[in-house]
Amino acid sequence: MTFILSIPGLLKTVLILIGVFVALRFLGQMMIAKRNLAEQNALRERKVQLSKEKAFVEKNTGKISISKKADRSAEDIEFEEV
Repeated sequence: MTFILSIPGLLKTVLILIGVFVALRFLGQMMIAKRNLAEQNALRERKVQLSKEKAFVEKNTGKISISKKADRSAEDIEFEEV
């Protein structure tokens, strides 16, 4: 009699375990997909930034710009003729 009563309990336990494993697997796949999308967006933003920098450099190649602010880190070097 107790053997017959334990079969439904065993089936419930097995079904619950299977459900938990399926749910965890689904959540894991969703987290991986979210991470991949974040990496793609970061890569896309980096490409856009690099293309903007490249366009700026190509536009300003050979141009001279004078800064109105005094740069204190630059030093004037006097050359002596030998």
